[in-house]
Amino acid sequence: MSCGRRCRMPRDWASSARGALEGVTLGPRAEPRGRVEEIGDGVAMISGLRDVRLDEVLRFAGGQTGFARVLDPDRIGCVLLDCTAKVEAGDAVFGTGEVVNVPVGESLLGRIVDPLGRPLDGKGPVLAQAHLPIDRPAPSIIERDLVTEPVQTGVVVVDTLFALGRGQRELIVGDHSTGKTTLAVDTLIAQAASDMICIYVAVGQKNSSVRRAIDALQRHGNFARCIVVVAGASEAPGLQWIAPYAGMSMAEYFRDKGQHALIVFDDLSKHAATHREIALLTRQSPGREAYPGDVFYIHARLLERASKLSKDRGGGSLTALPIAETVAGNLSAYIPTNLISITDGQIVLDAALFHQGQKPAVDVGLSVSRVGGKTQAPVLRKAAGTLRLDYAQFLELEVFTRFGGMPDGRVRDQLTRGARIREALRQGQHVPFRLADEVALMLALQAGLLDELPVGAVTAFRAALPEALDRDAADFLTGLTDTGTLEDKARTDLLAVLATLAKSLGDTKTPA
Repeated sequence: MSCGRRCRMPRDWASSARGALEGVTLGPRAEPRGRVEEIGDGVAMISGLRDVRLDEVLRFAGGQTGFARVLDPDRIGCVLLDCTAKVEAGDAVFGTGEVVNVPVGESLLGRIVDPLGRPLDGKGPVLAQAHLPIDRPAPSIIERDLVTEPVQTGVVVVDTLFALGRGQRELIVGDHSTGKTTLAVDTLIAQAASDMICIYVAVGQKNSSVRRAIDALQRHGNFARCIVVVAGASEAPGLQWIAPYAGMSMAEYFRDKGQHALIVFDDLSKHAATHREIALLTRQSPGREAYPGDVFYIHARLLERASKLSKDRGGGSLTALPIAETVAGNLSAYIPTNLISITDGQIVLDAALFHQGQKPAVDVGLSVSRVGGKTQAPVLRKAAGTLRLDYAQFLELEVFTRFGGMPDGRVRDQLTRGARIREALRQGQHVPFRLADEVALMLALQAGLLDELPVGAVTAFRAALPEALDRDAADFLTGLTDTGTLEDKARTDLLAVLATLAKSLGDTKTPA
């Protein structure tokens, strides 16, 4: 029996090998091969590859990869995506014929990955549904639709004064350590109960800062519907450069399926600095502030991909919140100016307000949302009324009254109301408000229910509001959820609940 098996094996092996060789073309094969001329700071200068195209992936003899960023007649500037320690001058380089692409799909949800989709959370490989190139054309005008649906950020000052819409691009800009990342992360946390997929892209950030953002999302948000893309400050410049584009492709997968996504870029100032570094190393001509001339284009082509698609394209949306850092509040610097001109508005955070304890430190005079008025929830827009005008007048009057003099009764009432508005707009981090909470708070302000309270009691009122609504205004919550409107009777009943809550806090012994 065993002898027969041994006798049959050579014939079986020969037939199977002959079948395998039938589809193989034997003979010499030409393979384009280049040579590393110089290597340093994450950039390799390569000669010998004449047919390489822009952004094509190149493979080094040691297994490392990079992409062609500069194509000169005699040399190629290649930005490495891996460690350069084992790449040396004289090493062989091969073209792959492919551009940089990333895995996309539902399998990325709840994961922490690098810009190439490689896992950083120790949960095993990502089983992607598909792969998409990192650089894709933005939807054309005919493929887009009007931005009409709101993005509830859960941040009172944003939702009431600078409302965002699905498909909008809103810049968050301010000095170092003024709460930019916190504002963006709170917006992601507020989507825990919504239908939006959240993507957080960290570019050039310290590991400790990224860890805090991830911890906040895991503790307070719905991390199972989030994707975190990390290209830290210690990573290769190539990874930092492709990170925003990789995150955008991951988000576009959901948008193109008719779903809604929200992406945060933290931050594009560091991305621009990385682009400048790569440009100088590859000997591109420097321009203003040593940035190359295409620094505007790299961010424009990125942010133009955020959009609200038409019904024919599925009706999905992709909202972008890029972050930029200023120095000494200089909004006219090169990169902030570029991003302001690309986006649909900006939320400006002021260092002075931040150090005074006004958090979020939003400068209501410089901030604007060029789309938000069309997207704000109608019930919130009606409840907020003239809030922005009243608050702006208060800020002006407050400056004048510092010089002394006794204001008349009307001005005194405006100052009293304005102080309560300012206190109501304060908010702790990682505590997003529901739409119903924001509507109730605005109604209490507009009805003057907080005018008689000491300023310190407004904080207590705001903190106690959600529980009071759940306990005493269940009909209001149900009606708002079902219809999105506030009927006259429901408004009257709600004001009664708010008046009772304000009266219960009226004895708080806090100076006005």
